[in-house]
Amino acid sequence: MSDIGLVRGTNEDSYICEPPHLFVVADGMGGHVAGEIASKLAATTVSRYIEENARANNYEELLKQAINEANTSVYQLSQSKEDFNGMGTTVTAVYVDGDAIYWGHVGDSRIYLLRNKEMRQLTNDHSLVWELVQSGNITREEAHIHPKRNMLTRAVGTSCLIKIDTGVLVWESGDILLMCTDGLTNMVSEQDICNLIKNEQDNLESIVNQLVLQAKAAGGFDNITTILLKNGDE
Repeated sequence: MSDIGLVRGTNEDSYICEPPHLFVVADGMGGHVAGEIASKLAATTVSRYIEENARANNYEELLKQAINEANTSVYQLSQSKEDFNGMGTTVTAVYVDGDAIYWGHVGDSRIYLLRNKEMRQLTNDHSLVWELVQSGNITREEAHIHPKRNMLTRAVGTSCLIKIDTGVLVWESGDILLMCTDGLTNMVSEQDICNLIKNEQDNLESIVNQLVLQAKAAGGFDNITTILLKNGDE
């Protein structure tokens, strides 16, 4: 589900849901409509690249190449028109192959894994405040109210070269994966997200709706996009 929220004039988030394999969230940035265009271009580029190279046997590398292709596309567009200068986007992508989850990530959108009623963040935020948290200069609670909490240190399309985080894990029966933009995590605490998923883990559609409603009830200052995946092989 993707929602514009209560403050923004446009929805700069984009997402791709192509079950059973590919899932992408992207949170665009830039003036006017540039953020919306950047996120949509990046998400569709990742999808197209993976479709064209689906016979690859290294999906972690495939995701990296797909996001790199998206970076090139967005960067070239940003250089083509003055209105697009500085455009960029987060990209967080998951490729499911049987019981293996491959992921690629740039920016501050997130992937969480809920297993045995415990939730952990799989991705690192590429942001100034995350670096401050990791170095012990501020707490995660302080990061939520830090004046520079939206300042990214890495994004797709802002330069010709990009460093991409990737990973792989084996997901177990009953595992739930949450992919989301920061419009959710800046508004709803991880504990509240975890509790909601634990309490209603058999109804993913209801969880997605309630997460968006909670983010809006807390102010809805940003666009909110969430994707939930469950390993239902039980």
